[in-house]
Amino acid sequence: MAELVTGHAGKAHVTPEQAAGLNAGILGLDDYVLNVHDKFKITVVSANKVTIGTGELVMQGRHVSQGTPEDLIITNGSQGMKRNDLVVCRYTKGSQSIESARLLVVKGTPTTGTPTDPTINTTSPLDGGTTYDMPLYRIPLDGITIGTPVALFNVLKPMSDVWDSLTQFETGQLKMPYSDRTITLTKVGCVVVANAYITLTGSFKSAGNVAVNEKIPEGFRPADGANAVLHGSDNGGDATFYLVVSPDGSMRLNGTGNVGRFIGVSGCWITVWNRS
Repeated sequence: MAELVTGHAGKAHVTPEQAAGLNAGILGLDDYVLNVHDKFKITVVSANKVTIGTGELVMQGRHVSQGTPEDLIITNGSQGMKRNDLVVCRYTKGSQSIESARLLVVKGTPTTGTPTDPTINTTSPLDGGTTYDMPLYRIPLDGITIGTPVALFNVLKPMSDVWDSLTQFETGQLKMPYSDRTITLTKVGCVVVANAYITLTGSFKSAGNVAVNEKIPEGFRPADGANAVLHGSDNGGDATFYLVVSPDGSMRLNGTGNVGRFIGVSGCWITVWNRS
Protein backbone atom coordinates (compact mmCIF):
# COMPACT_ATOMS: atom_id res chain seq x y z
CA MET A 1 0.00 0.00 0.00
CA ALA A 2 1.35 3.43 -0.93
CA GLU A 3 2.04 5.80 1.94
CA LEU A 4 2.86 9.50 1.89
CA VAL A 5 6.08 9.93 3.83
CA THR A 6 6.70 13.66 3.44
CA GLY A 7 3.34 14.85 4.69
CA HIS A 8 1.21 15.37 7.80
CA ALA A 9 -0.63 12.20 8.81
CA GLY A 10 -1.95 13.33 12.18
CA LYS A 11 0.35 10.86 13.95
CA ALA A 12 3.99 9.80 14.04
CA HIS A 13 4.43 7.75 10.90
CA VAL A 14 7.89 8.34 9.34
CA THR A 15 10.23 5.41 10.04
CA PRO A 16 14.04 5.26 10.07
CA GLU A 17 13.83 2.71 7.26
CA GLN A 18 12.01 5.22 5.07
CA ALA A 19 14.57 7.94 5.77
CA ALA A 20 17.44 5.52 5.11
CA GLY A 21 15.81 4.35 1.90
CA LEU A 22 15.57 7.94 0.65
CA ASN A 23 19.22 8.62 1.52
CA ALA A 24 20.39 5.44 -0.15
CA GLY A 25 18.30 6.11 -3.25
CA ILE A 26 19.75 9.61 -3.66
CA LEU A 27 23.33 9.06 -2.50
CA GLY A 28 23.83 5.46 -3.60
CA LEU A 29 23.86 1.98 -2.11
CA ASP A 30 27.25 2.32 -0.51
CA ASP A 31 29.07 3.98 2.39
CA TYR A 32 30.35 7.55 2.16
CA VAL A 33 32.05 10.19 4.25
CA LEU A 34 30.55 13.59 3.42
CA ASN A 35 32.73 16.51 2.39
CA VAL A 36 32.27 18.56 5.58
CA HIS A 37 34.03 19.15 8.92
CA ASP A 38 37.24 17.11 9.46
CA LYS A 39 36.02 14.18 7.32
CA PHE A 40 36.97 11.80 10.17
CA LYS A 41 40.64 12.74 9.94
CA ILE A 42 42.81 10.35 11.94
CA THR A 43 45.72 11.37 14.16
CA VAL A 44 48.10 8.86 15.74
CA VAL A 45 48.56 10.04 19.32
CA SER A 46 50.70 7.24 20.73
CA ALA A 47 51.58 3.57 20.30
CA ASN A 48 48.10 2.60 21.47
CA LYS A 49 45.82 5.59 20.78
CA VAL A 50 44.42 7.39 17.75
CA THR A 51 42.04 10.33 17.53
CA ILE A 52 39.25 10.47 14.94
CA GLY A 53 38.11 13.96 13.99
CA THR A 54 34.65 15.32 13.35
CA GLY A 55 32.60 14.41 10.33
CA GLU A 56 29.38 13.19 8.79
CA LEU A 57 28.90 9.85 7.06
CA VAL A 58 26.14 7.88 5.42
CA MET A 59 26.33 4.10 5.69
CA GLN A 60 23.69 2.10 3.85
CA GLY A 61 21.41 5.14 4.02
CA ARG A 62 21.98 5.71 7.76
CA HIS A 63 23.33 9.17 8.61
CA VAL A 64 25.90 9.23 11.41
CA SER A 65 27.27 12.48 12.86
CA GLN A 66 30.54 12.87 14.80
CA GLY A 67 30.29 16.26 16.48
CA THR A 68 33.50 16.14 18.53
CA PRO A 69 36.82 14.30 18.08
CA GLU A 70 37.02 10.88 19.70
CA ASP A 71 39.95 8.87 21.05
CA LEU A 72 40.16 5.16 20.26
CA ILE A 73 42.48 2.69 21.97
CA ILE A 74 44.64 0.34 19.91
CA THR A 75 45.63 -2.88 21.67
CA ASN A 76 49.40 -3.02 22.05
CA GLY A 77 51.27 -4.95 19.42
CA SER A 78 53.77 -7.76 20.10
CA GLN A 79 57.48 -7.88 19.31
CA GLY A 80 58.18 -9.79 16.10
CA MET A 81 54.49 -9.88 15.10
CA LYS A 82 52.46 -7.93 12.57
CA ARG A 83 48.76 -7.09 12.70
CA ASN A 84 46.08 -5.14 10.87
CA ASP A 85 43.35 -3.47 12.91
CA LEU A 86 40.34 -1.71 11.41
CA VAL A 87 38.66 1.45 12.66
CA VAL A 88 34.99 1.08 11.78
CA CYS A 89 31.69 2.80 12.33
CA ARG A 90 29.37 0.09 13.62
CA TYR A 91 25.60 0.20 13.20
CA THR A 92 23.61 -1.92 15.62
CA LYS A 93 19.92 -2.71 15.87
CA GLY A 94 19.20 -4.18 19.27
CA SER A 95 16.21 -5.17 21.35
CA GLN A 96 12.96 -3.33 20.73
CA SER A 97 14.54 -2.25 17.40
CA ILE A 98 16.67 0.40 19.13
CA GLU A 99 19.36 1.51 16.67
CA SER A 100 22.75 3.06 17.41
CA ALA A 101 26.14 3.75 15.84
CA ARG A 102 29.62 4.13 17.31
CA LEU A 103 33.27 4.12 16.32
CA LEU A 104 35.41 1.22 17.46
CA VAL A 105 38.56 -0.73 16.64
CA VAL A 106 38.28 -4.29 15.33
CA LYS A 107 41.46 -6.12 16.30
CA GLY A 108 43.22 -8.24 13.71
CA THR A 109 45.13 -11.50 14.15
CA PRO A 110 48.88 -11.24 14.85
CA THR A 111 51.17 -13.09 12.45
CA THR A 112 54.82 -13.36 11.54
CA GLY A 113 53.88 -13.24 7.86
CA THR A 114 51.67 -10.85 5.92
CA PRO A 115 48.76 -9.67 8.08
CA THR A 116 45.19 -9.63 6.80
CA ASP A 117 42.27 -7.44 7.80
CA PRO A 118 39.94 -8.77 10.48
CA THR A 119 36.46 -9.96 9.56
CA ILE A 120 33.74 -7.32 9.85
CA ASN A 121 29.96 -7.36 9.57
CA THR A 122 28.80 -6.79 6.01
CA THR A 123 25.05 -7.55 5.92
CA SER A 124 23.40 -4.23 5.10
CA PRO A 125 20.59 -2.89 7.29
CA LEU A 126 18.76 -2.39 4.01
CA ASP A 127 18.79 -6.18 3.70
CA GLY A 128 17.79 -6.84 7.31
CA GLY A 129 21.24 -6.84 8.92
CA THR A 130 21.26 -5.91 12.59
CA THR A 131 25.02 -5.25 12.83
CA TYR A 132 26.96 -3.55 10.05
CA ASP A 133 30.50 -2.16 9.93
CA MET A 134 31.70 0.66 7.70
CA PRO A 135 35.51 0.51 7.56
CA LEU A 136 37.20 3.88 7.95
CA TYR A 137 40.90 3.08 8.43
CA ARG A 138 43.34 0.20 8.40
CA ILE A 139 45.88 0.49 11.25
CA PRO A 140 49.00 -1.55 10.47
CA LEU A 141 51.13 -2.64 13.42
CA ASP A 142 54.69 -3.93 13.12
CA GLY A 143 55.77 -5.11 16.54
CA ILE A 144 54.74 -2.38 18.96
CA THR A 145 54.90 0.33 16.30
CA ILE A 146 51.78 1.79 14.66
CA GLY A 147 52.30 2.39 10.95
CA THR A 148 50.62 4.99 8.76
CA PRO A 149 46.82 4.58 8.81
CA VAL A 150 45.22 3.80 5.45
CA ALA A 151 41.89 5.47 4.63
CA LEU A 152 39.30 2.99 3.36
CA PHE A 153 36.36 5.31 2.68
CA ASN A 154 35.21 7.44 -0.24
CA VAL A 155 34.41 11.13 0.24
CA LEU A 156 31.13 11.96 -1.48
CA LYS A 157 31.37 15.29 -3.30
CA PRO A 158 28.47 17.75 -2.96
CA MET A 159 25.86 18.20 -5.66
CA SER A 160 27.29 21.66 -6.46
CA ASP A 161 30.43 19.98 -7.83
CA VAL A 162 28.37 17.59 -9.96
CA TRP A 163 26.16 20.46 -11.14
CA ASP A 164 29.13 22.53 -12.27
CA SER A 165 30.81 19.67 -14.11
CA LEU A 166 27.63 18.78 -16.02
CA THR A 167 25.93 22.07 -16.72
CA GLN A 168 28.53 24.75 -17.26
CA PHE A 169 28.41 25.54 -20.97
CA GLU A 170 30.29 28.26 -22.76
CA THR A 171 31.38 29.00 -26.33
CA GLY A 172 34.24 31.03 -27.73
CA GLN A 173 35.93 31.80 -31.04
CA LEU A 174 39.52 31.31 -32.16
CA LYS A 175 40.85 33.04 -35.26
CA MET A 176 42.38 30.41 -37.55
CA PRO A 177 45.91 31.22 -38.83
CA TYR A 178 46.14 31.63 -42.64
CA SER A 179 42.35 32.00 -42.85
CA ASP A 180 39.63 34.59 -42.42
CA ARG A 181 37.48 32.03 -40.60
CA THR A 182 37.22 31.11 -36.92
CA ILE A 183 37.26 27.87 -34.93
CA THR A 184 34.39 27.36 -32.50
CA LEU A 185 35.41 26.46 -28.96
CA THR A 186 32.78 24.80 -26.80
CA LYS A 187 33.40 24.26 -23.08
CA VAL A 188 31.28 21.96 -20.95
CA GLY A 189 32.57 21.84 -17.38
CA CYS A 190 36.33 21.60 -17.79
CA VAL A 191 36.33 19.96 -21.24
CA VAL A 192 36.94 22.09 -24.36
CA VAL A 193 36.00 20.84 -27.81
CA ALA A 194 37.26 22.71 -30.89
CA ASN A 195 35.82 22.23 -34.38
CA ALA A 196 35.47 24.14 -37.64
CA TYR A 197 35.37 23.78 -41.41
CA ILE A 198 37.45 26.57 -42.91
CA THR A 199 38.99 27.80 -46.13
CA LEU A 200 42.67 28.75 -46.20
CA THR A 201 43.39 32.23 -47.56
CA GLY A 202 47.16 31.76 -47.42
CA SER A 203 49.69 29.01 -48.01
CA PHE A 204 52.34 27.62 -45.70
CA LYS A 205 54.84 24.95 -46.69
CA SER A 206 56.31 22.46 -44.24
CA ALA A 207 55.90 24.75 -41.27
CA GLY A 208 57.81 23.27 -38.36
CA ASN A 209 57.03 24.59 -34.89
CA VAL A 210 56.31 28.08 -36.22
CA ALA A 211 54.77 30.61 -33.85
CA VAL A 212 51.54 32.29 -35.01
CA ASN A 213 49.89 35.49 -33.84
CA GLU A 214 46.56 33.96 -32.89
CA LYS A 215 45.92 32.88 -29.27
CA ILE A 216 43.37 30.73 -27.51
CA PRO A 217 41.10 33.04 -25.46
CA GLU A 218 41.29 32.94 -21.67
CA GLY A 219 38.98 30.41 -20.09
CA PHE A 220 39.51 27.92 -22.94
CA ARG A 221 43.23 27.33 -22.56
CA PRO A 222 44.64 23.94 -21.55
CA ALA A 223 45.32 23.31 -17.88
CA ASP A 224 48.75 24.11 -16.48
CA GLY A 225 51.44 21.59 -17.31
CA ALA A 226 49.76 20.31 -20.46
CA ASN A 227 49.54 21.18 -24.14
CA ALA A 228 46.56 20.74 -26.44
CA VAL A 229 46.56 19.82 -30.12
CA LEU A 230 44.21 20.92 -32.90
CA HIS A 231 44.40 18.80 -36.04
CA GLY A 232 43.43 20.03 -39.50
CA SER A 233 43.35 18.14 -42.80
CA ASP A 234 41.54 17.86 -46.11
CA ASN A 235 40.60 14.81 -48.20
CA GLY A 236 43.15 15.52 -50.90
CA GLY A 237 46.10 15.55 -48.55
CA ASP A 238 47.22 19.00 -49.75
CA ALA A 239 46.81 20.36 -46.24
CA THR A 240 47.60 18.57 -43.01
CA PHE A 241 48.67 20.43 -39.93
CA TYR A 242 48.70 20.58 -36.16
CA LEU A 243 48.27 23.60 -33.94
CA VAL A 244 49.98 22.99 -30.60
CA VAL A 245 48.39 25.12 -27.86
CA SER A 246 50.24 26.06 -24.66
CA PRO A 247 48.60 26.86 -21.30
CA ASP A 248 49.27 30.58 -21.92
CA GLY A 249 47.13 30.41 -25.08
CA SER A 250 50.01 30.74 -27.55
CA MET A 251 50.06 28.41 -30.55
CA ARG A 252 52.68 26.89 -32.83
CA LEU A 253 51.98 25.50 -36.30
CA ASN A 254 53.34 22.30 -37.79
CA GLY A 255 52.44 21.03 -41.25
CA THR A 256 51.49 22.27 -44.73
CA GLY A 257 48.57 24.13 -46.26
CA ASN A 258 47.65 25.57 -49.64
CA VAL A 259 45.46 28.56 -50.36
CA GLY A 260 41.86 27.68 -51.17
CA ARG A 261 41.88 24.31 -49.45
CA PHE A 262 38.86 23.35 -47.34
CA ILE A 263 40.02 22.12 -43.97
CA GLY A 264 38.28 20.26 -41.16
CA VAL A 265 39.71 21.23 -37.78
CA SER A 266 39.14 19.41 -34.48
CA GLY A 267 40.61 19.09 -31.01
CA CYS A 268 39.70 18.34 -27.39
CA TRP A 269 41.44 19.07 -24.08
CA ILE A 270 41.01 19.71 -20.37
CA THR A 271 40.99 23.24 -19.04
CA VAL A 272 40.30 24.90 -15.69
CA TRP A 273 37.05 26.67 -14.90
CA ASN A 274 35.90 28.99 -12.16
CA ARG A 275 32.69 28.24 -10.27
CA SER A 276 30.53 31.19 -9.40
